[in-house]
Amino acid sequence: MDSLQVEPQLLQRYDRPGPRYTSYPTAVEFHERFGAAEYAACLRSLKLDQGLSLYLHLPFCEHRCTFCGCHVVITPKREVAGRYLEYLEREMDLVCGHLASRPKVIQYHWGGGTPTYYAPDQIRHLHALVQARFAIEPGAEVAIEVDPRVTTREHIDALLEVGFNRLSMGVQDFTPEVQEAIDRNQEEASTRELYSYCRQLGFNSINLDLIYGLPKQTPEGFARNLEIVLELRPDRVALYSYAHVPWIRGHQKYIEVEALPPREIKFALFLQARRAFLEAGYQQIGMDHFALPTDELSQALGQRRLRRNFMGYTVQRSPQMMGLGISAIGQLSGAYVQNQKKLSTYYESIEAGRLPVERGYALSEDDQVRQHVIAELMCNLYLNFAEVEARFGINFGEYFASELVELEAGPAADGFARIGEGCIEVTGLGQLFVRNTCMLFDRHLREKPPARPQFSRTV
Repeated sequence: MDSLQVEPQLLQRYDRPGPRYTSYPTAVEFHERFGAAEYAACLRSLKLDQGLSLYLHLPFCEHRCTFCGCHVVITPKREVAGRYLEYLEREMDLVCGHLASRPKVIQYHWGGGTPTYYAPDQIRHLHALVQARFAIEPGAEVAIEVDPRVTTREHIDALLEVGFNRLSMGVQDFTPEVQEAIDRNQEEASTRELYSYCRQLGFNSINLDLIYGLPKQTPEGFARNLEIVLELRPDRVALYSYAHVPWIRGHQKYIEVEALPPREIKFALFLQARRAFLEAGYQQIGMDHFALPTDELSQALGQRRLRRNFMGYTVQRSPQMMGLGISAIGQLSGAYVQNQKKLSTYYESIEAGRLPVERGYALSEDDQVRQHVIAELMCNLYLNFAEVEARFGINFGEYFASELVELEAGPAADGFARIGEGCIEVTGLGQLFVRNTCMLFDRHLREKPPARPQFSRTV
């Protein structure tokens, strides 16, 4: 598993644009015919006894990194960010007005942007607003994304005080030449200091984010990043492939395409990191995460009960996720819903007393079948035909006859998957190309190939 080799011809064949499948159908299928009225109906039909995943999008940053693919608002004006909290509270009230009772939350996440853009007292205030409307269950996963460049000890004190138990720290790359190329200045020493302080306070679940495929990255420079991360020994590592999508994120046009590592070097960077983490005792989770054996993600993978949503890999089984704030996406009552992406339209909707919905998508029966199939392959690397048949009342071989033929002739023939007696199993090699395998089961992608670029490349 730690010495995988991929022929250049195979790498070229499978390097194509494709979804990352944080959802199925993907967000490109969302449409404006699904609006506030449809979202309200979903809220009223929520099964509140099942528990809820709750996501808050806090979009503000002091500075824009040119590699960033997130929906952010850049401003030095703290009063702008303070006003946003007022509207976030009003959105909570609008949403809760459609619920029969106070929902219990089993997974709770703040993302961005930079949530620690806010002052410690603002963090305490926002959490209190949430607690007044949602019942955060004992033992809930309470996580936040942290930028070490702007996060102080006082921030960490406040996060621990209000109950956060998971931290995700952005690192990306410590190499000075790479940082200059992506317009992100982050000192190794200050990152180490903040990490150590979090450990001293008792945070026992810390994730570090790395990105491979950034401009001017080399195997030699990336090796130093891996040494630093392994010295810190976080519980989890997210090893993301840089998604160069300047047609979606215009600021990525400032990245010199010539400075991006070519396909073979980029893939080698991933294999280099993968080998280092496996040799250090980590387990690979899905396509781009690694976790220590003691981490619950590793344990869930071993029991084939790993899940994935817009927050990332998780062990929480709730199919219901509510998103609050601009651009936030929720998944509930058989539908996806996404909020307005612009501050001005988000504010206008709330001032008018409307749920600030921009678009959404109601899943068909076929969507739900394929959603389950793709999620199992992406998360647990294994699909049991009988389980799918029992859950959805179909004959798997008949329903997916053409997909199985393509799977056997493509990914299975190339060693990415094994089609067994009543199952599909993704191999160690196939784990690196699991997006390509899942694309075979994506009806929308098969029937409506995009006329223009919509996804990042799979390598």
